[in-house]
Amino acid sequence: MTIKINEIFYSIQGESSHAGRPCIFIRFTGCNLRCSYCDTQDAFEIGESKTIDEILYEVAQYKAKLIEITGGEPLQQGKECLHLIDELLKKGYEILLETSGSYDISCLPKQVKVILDIKTPDSKMHNHNVWSNLNILNSSSEIKFVLNSEADYIWSKEILQKYLLGINNEIFFSPVTSAVNPKDLANWICRDCLPVKMQLQLHKFIWGDEPEGSKN
Repeated sequence: MTIKINEIFYSIQGESSHAGRPCIFIRFTGCNLRCSYCDTQDAFEIGESKTIDEILYEVAQYKAKLIEITGGEPLQQGKECLHLIDELLKKGYEILLETSGSYDISCLPKQVKVILDIKTPDSKMHNHNVWSNLNILNSSSEIKFVLNSEADYIWSKEILQKYLLGINNEIFFSPVTSAVNPKDLANWICRDCLPVKMQLQLHKFIWGDEPEGSKN
C-alpha cells in the first residue's frame, strides 16, 4: 500500500488551539476542491508515492509526538489515510487531521483531533460542505472558517447560530490577509461578541512567504 505524499516536514504548528507547538506535518497530495484563496496549490498534483513504512521512518527522524495530517485533502486517499493513522496511533503519536469538510469524517478513529474547515461562499466551494459532519465531532475537534470578505463573516455568523456552534467545540475565524484586514475582523467579532477565537497564521509571521522558511 502506498500513499501519494506532497511533503513531510517539521515546524511550529501555526494554527488551531495547538499553535506554537513543535509539529510534524504530513501533507497529502490531491484535493477534490479548488478554493479561490488556496495557498497550497502544488499539493493538487505534485507528490511521491511512499509506503507506510517509509512514512513512519521519515516521521521517526523528528522528536515531536504531535503530527498534523493535511493536504490537499487527506481523506481523498481514504483507506490509505486510515491505515497510516492506525499505525501512527500504535506508535503513540497525537494526531491532528485537517479536512475541508467535503468528506464524511465518521470513518476516523475517536483519538484523532479533527480540524474541520467549513467552506464559505467566497471560497466558491461552500456547496461541498458535508453538514452531517457537525454531528460527529467530538469535544477535541475544532472548526475553522476562512473569511475572504465581510459577507463571508456574516454568512459564518449565521452558520454559528443555525448549528449552535461554539458550545462543544472551539471555533476559529481566520482572515484571508490579502482580502480582510485583521483589525476589521477583530472589531466585527468584538461587536457581535461571537463565541469564536480570531486566528492569524503564526508561521507566516515567523517566516513570511518563504517557500522553505518554515520547514526544518
